[in-house]
Amino acid sequence: MNRMAAVAVSFLVLVPGGYAAAQVAGSTTGGVAVEEMKAVALGWSVRKQILGQAVYNEQKQRVGKIDDLIIAPDTAVSFVIVGAGGFVGLGKHDVAIPVTQLKQQDGKFVLPGATKAAIKALPKFEYARK
Repeated sequence: MNRMAAVAVSFLVLVPGGYAAAQVAGSTTGGVAVEEMKAVALGWSVRKQILGQAVYNEQKQRVGKIDDLIIAPDTAVSFVIVGAGGFVGLGKHDVAIPVTQLKQQDGKFVLPGATKAAIKALPKFEYARK
């Protein structure tokens, strides 16, 4: 556990009642249980640690970049949207990859067996229009 996470978790354990103080809107009160806050403190920041990160294959070849995460209605992260190819957004091919296929090795996101050609051969991902 890194030092910042340890400090955050230590602070939260000392909060009376087993709940961490939360922002309150109007007259409702709420909070996050200490166990939940530990998961938050040790979890990843999508903005800082996932979005924009390169995706590699086992040969350490860059095959794309994580552009988005798709959250299913059951609140589980289901897919990463990987952009492959293109230059300055032109010719880019976005695909949806199940999160379970992505691995983290040596601080990098790895998609085993992937190549740029294989990603471009997958069906293009398009957001639903409202």
